[in-house]
Amino acid sequence: MRIAVAGGTGLVGGMTVRALERAGHDPVVISRSTGANTITGDGLDEALQGVEAVVDATSTSELEADATRAFFGTSTKNLLAAEERAGVGHHVVLSIVGVDLVPDNGHYAGKIRQEEVAEAGPVPVTILRATQFFEFAEQVIGWTRDGDTITLAPLLLQPVAAADVADALAEAAAGPPQGRASDLAGPETQDFVDMARRILAARGDSTARLVPSWQNGMFGVEMAGEVLLPGPDACLAPTTFSAWLTAS
Repeated sequence: MRIAVAGGTGLVGGMTVRALERAGHDPVVISRSTGANTITGDGLDEALQGVEAVVDATSTSELEADATRAFFGTSTKNLLAAEERAGVGHHVVLSIVGVDLVPDNGHYAGKIRQEEVAEAGPVPVTILRATQFFEFAEQVIGWTRDGDTITLAPLLLQPVAAADVADALAEAAAGPPQGRASDLAGPETQDFVDMARRILAARGDSTARLVPSWQNGMFGVEMAGEVLLPGPDACLAPTTFSAWLTAS
């Protein structure tokens, strides 16, 4: 199949492109670097010629709710309109487990908007909600580090390897639309601060001081407890955090 990946140069998008290639499909990368812009709509008609399915793995660095809603709303509408013109039969959205339980989070507000637009759109849809990636912990370490001090929210997660998410997106795109698919999570629950501690140890960083706190501004107490855990019928990906840490 000829399958396009919007955001195909990002972390999960790039892995999805490679997963599609391994499965024998013909992936098309949709990104500004390839001349296709989901915000302006430029280049989408050309990129989607002959495409049968689209995986939307786009993201934004915006944090404010109005900005994220504008980004995901505009991007999704433009993608769907171009897909309808091109005769694309399946639109796959990568979303986040628990996104509707934390609507005051700026990024989550945008993802909710993305889901709403996709479900109301003209192209049959699959929405795959995944838990936080293993890679996310290392990103947050970088974002919140101030000298040797790293302030992290004491989140309870069931994180998943980004590569496993990419495999699931590739498989979903090659199959029939599912509407809301089962949640996707890793095989084990993890303490976010402990994940960071293990990552720092693996990187040989002995100077960092971890401070568990809800005061870093990225995560609020509304994310405490089991809010970010998957539902009871979730599909569990195979890669453990220990195996990912060793490999990476």
